[in-house]
Amino acid sequence: MANRRHASLTHWATTHRKTVFWGLGLLTLAFTALLPLIQIDTDPENMLPADNPDRVFHNQVQERFNMHDTLVVGMVHPEGIYQPRLLADLHSVTRYAEQLEGVITPDVMSLASVDNITQGEQNTLRFEWMMRTPPESAEQAQRIRTQVENLPLLYDTLVSTDGKAASVYIPIEDKNQSYALSRQIQRHIDTLDSEAEWHLTGLPVAEDRFGHEMFVQMGISAPLAGLMIFLLLWVFFRNIPFILSPMIVALATVLITMGALIGAGFTVHIMSSMIAIFLMPIAVVDSVHILSEFADRYRRGASAKAVVTEVMSHLFKPMLLTSITSAVGFFSLMLTPIPPVQVFGFFVGLGILLAFAITIVVIPTYLTSLNPQTLDRMVERLPEEGKTKLAGALIALGRGARVRARLWLLGFATVFALSVWGITQIQINDNPVRWFKADHELRVADRTLNDHFAGTYDAYLVFDSDTAPAQQAGSVLEEVLASGKLSEEHQQWLAGQRQQLAGERSLSDLVLALDDRLFDAAGQDVRVLEAVLEDLEQIQSRGQTFLQPDILAYLGRLETHLVDSGLVGKSNSLADVVKTVNRELRSGDAKDFQLPNSANGVSQTLLQYQSSHRPQDLWHFVTPDYRSSLIWLQLTSGDNQHMSAVVEAVERYVQSHPLPEELTLQWAGKSYLNVVWQSEMVEGMATSLLSAFVIVLVMMVLLFRSLWFGLISMLPLTLTITAIYGLIGWIGKDYDMPIAVLSALTLGLSIDFAIHFVERARATVRETGNWSETLDVMFREPARAIARNAVVIAVGFTPLLLAPLVPYITVGAFLASIMALSALVTLILLPVVMTLLRRPLFGLREANATPTSSAQQNRSTTL
Repeated sequence: MANRRHASLTHWATTHRKTVFWGLGLLTLAFTALLPLIQIDTDPENMLPADNPDRVFHNQVQERFNMHDTLVVGMVHPEGIYQPRLLADLHSVTRYAEQLEGVITPDVMSLASVDNITQGEQNTLRFEWMMRTPPESAEQAQRIRTQVENLPLLYDTLVSTDGKAASVYIPIEDKNQSYALSRQIQRHIDTLDSEAEWHLTGLPVAEDRFGHEMFVQMGISAPLAGLMIFLLLWVFFRNIPFILSPMIVALATVLITMGALIGAGFTVHIMSSMIAIFLMPIAVVDSVHILSEFADRYRRGASAKAVVTEVMSHLFKPMLLTSITSAVGFFSLMLTPIPPVQVFGFFVGLGILLAFAITIVVIPTYLTSLNPQTLDRMVERLPEEGKTKLAGALIALGRGARVRARLWLLGFATVFALSVWGITQIQINDNPVRWFKADHELRVADRTLNDHFAGTYDAYLVFDSDTAPAQQAGSVLEEVLASGKLSEEHQQWLAGQRQQLAGERSLSDLVLALDDRLFDAAGQDVRVLEAVLEDLEQIQSRGQTFLQPDILAYLGRLETHLVDSGLVGKSNSLADVVKTVNRELRSGDAKDFQLPNSANGVSQTLLQYQSSHRPQDLWHFVTPDYRSSLIWLQLTSGDNQHMSAVVEAVERYVQSHPLPEELTLQWAGKSYLNVVWQSEMVEGMATSLLSAFVIVLVMMVLLFRSLWFGLISMLPLTLTITAIYGLIGWIGKDYDMPIAVLSALTLGLSIDFAIHFVERARATVRETGNWSETLDVMFREPARAIARNAVVIAVGFTPLLLAPLVPYITVGAFLASIMALSALVTLILLPVVMTLLRRPLFGLREANATPTSSAQQNRSTTL
């Protein structure tokens, strides 16, 4: 039935050549026209769904504490930065950054934009600009050094402890502007002719810069991959017109698939940017099988249509099966909880099926449209069948697999065992900054600034109070209203206040309103309302959790523990603000760097702090109702392992030192979000890989109608996956985003070769009835087609090795390894296993025997 269908399709395609070519051309143009609608998204935060609880909380924290993504500009000089000329450069960069559109000017932090806090008169504070104008002498520069080293909030954040580096923190409105803003700042730095080294870093810069270079790389690597494939096909077939058809298929597949993705409204993310590079080599797989067998079968003067029809009769079923299973491997990525990975998996799977559909229609049509003289010249230029180095190597490989079957099997079992051990050594880790090569300016900036400072990576420990002062106040009002002690006028007024409190009115507003109401009261009403006011003020005081010294002391102890652990470079919190102000209000000496004894004392320090030039800085650490606060952690690394270690350290501390009863703790910050999506991706990839493995196994059993053949066809896939991931563990390569995605590609392509080998071996056994003769046949044309495909795909990805982006290099290196290993395993392991199991598989007792009976032969091929 399948043979008749594909024969009819081949006949129709080869007799309606203009329709086929025009149809493909118009379809490609239609989808290509959608490419200008492209929308780019390089934010790793979008690895998580919009409704992910951690992502939702992170965004709420940013809004609640008025936080923004930040660029970090660093200035480094080996002789120290406290020199008038260098501080003038720092001042210039700060002022330039402040006037840029897209910068949150009031929140820019550098020596040129922060306050020095000193004692004033009569228990007050004096707030003076640290460096409103650049110093004119070395003495003034040293005075700035003394001042900043006395302020824990600034020291080791804006200036390094060794005095050799200074930084400018530049918060921005939109992280998608970070690359453009960093380029503007860099151009200004270049005009300074500064003696210092300047560096720009920060996760927003890394992410946006990666997006910029990602699309440059996509525009380079995909055409280069096509060129490499074209040159390799020419080496194989020595005829340019003959090898144009696979390139047509690949180009059409890439353009239609990318057009469909963009036209459907999906943004092109870091993951989907690789679709074109993935599809370019994969799309030619079936074409190479057809061209390879066509070239082997075609003879001078033969009918191209007859030859291509015969070729399609052999290859249609294995090509269909390999396309379906490869697509299933990528479709399995839709089981992950990572939206960009889902989009990537769906459209690569769709592209594979599209490539198959185009191949079975266009390739036969194209081959039959070639001039007979072109085909004759191709035959003349090709070396005699079996005389090439590749053919000789494959024949020797087949002979070795047959003669030393048990030895080979022992070798593969050893590789499998070592690979399983390697898998246990894999460490999950990622960091967007490490997506660039070690000598990239961003990596250099990252290393340099994190060597000098407490850290340029942020994480936030957010504390919330679960007390409910509004409910407690409401209960007080209800009790008073129920007592009937107020006059009717004040009773109605208080009832109205109770109703407003149940809505959006704050307790602070109610206290102020009640205080004003007392001026209109008399007699018993005054006494009742004064009692209510006292109760509400007490509730308000208790409800302002982060004015309580014992709560702030707990935050301080947790900070000290984290810094002492060596995992955190520095931390800042409301406790540090209060201690610093309290010290200056008292003596200015280190002995008074402590918390006040009462909530009122804490409140007074914060009122003093709000007299500074930057009062808004307070609300980065605490909310105006004093019921939420955070600790800002500075980390010297953005690696997931580092952030995970910090999270574990906090968990251990909280277990041994429980949170105050009214507090809850949650994490926020980009460094933490990276841990979350990495964790979900790993779990999702494991689920998708296992699910796809089971689905493919069931498909193999059903399609081959044999449990034995279904299991055997999975052997190359199983060994390739374990070997590749075992290698990752052995060499110490971190399990990151591109490595995780390669699991789907390994599954999809490793089964490809096995299907072709098993299907052709079964057909050949039915024709020869002899296993030895079958192996001889299999290591001629079928093995050459598999080897050519492996080489074509592997070489097609080699341009990625020259990319400046580590994920592209990783994909290129491991894809080449996957293709080489899966082809080698298929051509060695399958013959070995089939030789040892020839009796249950084919009913053959000896390697050169015919089937023991027709009944056995039929049973073996129809189970």
